[in-house]
Amino acid sequence: MNDDLRLVIPSAERMQQVATKLGAMLEIGDVVALTGPLGAGKTTFVQGLARGLGVPADRHVASPTFSLVNEHPGRIDFVHVDFYRINSAAELPELGIEEAYDRAATAIEWAERFPDWLPADVLHLSIEPRDDGSRLVHAHSSGPRSQAMLHQLAAGATK
Repeated sequence: MNDDLRLVIPSAERMQQVATKLGAMLEIGDVVALTGPLGAGKTTFVQGLARGLGVPADRHVASPTFSLVNEHPGRIDFVHVDFYRINSAAELPELGIEEAYDRAATAIEWAERFPDWLPADVLHLSIEPRDDGSRLVHAHSSGPRSQAMLHQLAAGATK
């Protein structure tokens, strides 16, 4: 069931366009796990997801590094999580992440820090900056729903 995809995305604008197309097909229960170094483009990708989910343009979709979790209204609720400042898995239950999986689409930055907190079916995106300013995105699905999301990501990247 696992599929892999590698994309080279030339700019932040194109990153948001690709993510917007993916966001347009997200459903309640979908989870996108993002990894990559600081400045890789994780939040830029999430901003595109939010646009595709119909989050109002006046909502500031920024990395929830200090708040840890931000929720945005849209076509369906969108929960944006950041594991960067979480020191222990013991801190995670109070964030309500598992409940979000049942009622919203969720994007998690720095997901590699607590992989045991991810559901079984997740679209994993690893974003790597390249010397020319582009980004290498390695996408991996872990179940049937994330496989469909991966195929949508591939289709969105080629249009």
